[in-house]
Formats: sequence, structure tokens, C-alpha cells
Amino acid sequence: MTPERYQKIMRVLGKRQPTLSVLMDEVNKPHNFSAILRTCDAVGVQTAHAVPPKSGEMPSFGSSAYEATSGSAHKWVRVQPHTDAVSAVRELQAQGVQVLATHLSQRSVDYRTPDYTRPTCVLLGAEKWGVSDAAAEAADGNIIIPMFGMVQSLNVSVAAATILFEAQRQRLSAGMYDTPQLAPDDLARIAFEWGYPDLAAGYRERGEEYPALNEDGQFARPEEA
Repeated sequence: MTPERYQKIMRVLGKRQPTLSVLMDEVNKPHNFSAILRTCDAVGVQTAHAVPPKSGEMPSFGSSAYEATSGSAHKWVRVQPHTDAVSAVRELQAQGVQVLATHLSQRSVDYRTPDYTRPTCVLLGAEKWGVSDAAAEAADGNIIIPMFGMVQSLNVSVAAATILFEAQRQRLSAGMYDTPQLAPDDLARIAFEWGYPDLAAGYRERGEEYPALNEDGQFARPEEA
């Protein structure tokens, strides 16, 4: 890894927002799944949550269509699988995260109304069915994107981008991109995994800690560690 590559990795990780995420509930079309991950990377989301489609399979990371749409974003955004949306919502809420479901209901508000500087997860439904009533009810709030045309909703990946960039706008105004949000140990760990993915896999398999890196992203000598 070159020093330039390492510095880019550190700049990106310095902007990551570990308290912002999405939960994709059975989003089964690979181009939508991957486009959402690409937006996640763009706004600094570190972990995306996903409930697999009823087929039980996540969209394949290996397809050419997936790679073209994602821009390899799956390398930089971790995908955390869940068995179902309701239990995922409750698990996130137990961690102090507000879950906002994209869902039309009597309690729906404009997507720009919530405070996205709080720990937040945006719940997005499958293309055909949207967020289930049970998951929407379990969520802390329901949000909608105002529509003034003949169609009733946006493509799920477009909706995700619209909402996430509003979250980015609020967080930029609050200065949340000015200082690293990741804990130092997490930042160092992810930097090693991004810079040396093959070596990182070997260390994990052996149950060993990652070696320290110096400011150029090279293995630190003992006196530098």
C-alpha cells in the first residue's frame, strides 16, 4: 500500500458516520441494493443493515451488473444481515438508534423534519411492497418524500439517496464531519482491513491482533508502534 493510498483511506474514515445507517427490508433487486450501498459510502455510512429477500439470498456481490452499479461500494460499507425487519428495528432501538421508516401513515412527516444528527437508521422497504405495516409501526417514526407528480413513490435507491443526503446536510451543519466519529481503535482496525484485506483475513483466521501501521500505512517498527 502506498502512502497516498493510506492517506486517502484515513481521510475517508475520518468522515465516517457510525451513528447513521440504513436497514433494507428484502430489497431484492441487485441494482437497487448496490446503488443504496454506493450512496451509503458517499455520505459516510459505515454499516448497512439488511433483511434478505424471502429467497434467503442477498443480491450477489459477484455479478457484473452489481459491480457496475455499486462502484465496489460493498468493499467499503459493511452489510449486517438480520432475520426480519421488526427484530432488527428493536435491536437498533435497544442501542439508542432512532429508526425512521419510509412509509405513508397517519403519523408520517416530511423526511426533512427529523433530527438526523441523532443516531439514526433509515428503514427502506422492498421495491414492490415497501416497508411492512409491522415494521413501520415498530419504528420510531414514519417519513415520506413529498410527491407532486402522477407516480406515488420514488425508486427505493433514489429515495435512500434523497434521505441520506438530507442527513448529510444536517450533520455537515452540525460539524459532525469535521472530527472523526469512529473510535480510534475502530478507525485503526478498519484502516488495516481496507489497506491489507488479504492479510487482515489471515490475522482474523488465526485469532491474532492486527499489527500497528505508521503514518505512511506501512508496518510500524517496534519503536513506532
